[in-house]
Amino acid sequence: MSAWIYQLLPVVGVAGFVAAGAALVWRPAVAGTRQVWMAPAAMSCLFLLWSAYAALTEGPLGFWPEHTRNAWGNQIWLDLLLSISVAFALLAPGARAVGMRVAPWFVLILCTGSVGLLAMTARYLFLRERSPAPDPAVS
Repeated sequence: MSAWIYQLLPVVGVAGFVAAGAALVWRPAVAGTRQVWMAPAAMSCLFLLWSAYAALTEGPLGFWPEHTRNAWGNQIWLDLLLSISVAFALLAPGARAVGMRVAPWFVLILCTGSVGLLAMTARYLFLRERSPAPDPAVS
């Protein structure tokens, strides 16, 4: 794959992050719309494909040297772990409330990081949308 993609993807990623954040800040009703689960489901699938490509070309543990190379590598690793931990802690009570077993999802997240977290989020939103009772985790 051309080296330009490695320069372009971070820019595309931050642009998507800013656009999604802006939509949630200035149009909070977006989070309550039907079928919102499709966005994290699609992102999980796309990121799974990119992660599979990275694992096939760089090896399944190719991420580890990047995170142990220097202080910035350590910082990025810890940042990812902290972010995923906070997201999981916020998501788990609502997931339990709609009948999800969180232990298998934790294992998936442990093995895949954001791929699993996005999949869990999509499943939670899907089940919450179809739940007849209001979700006590959402207030």
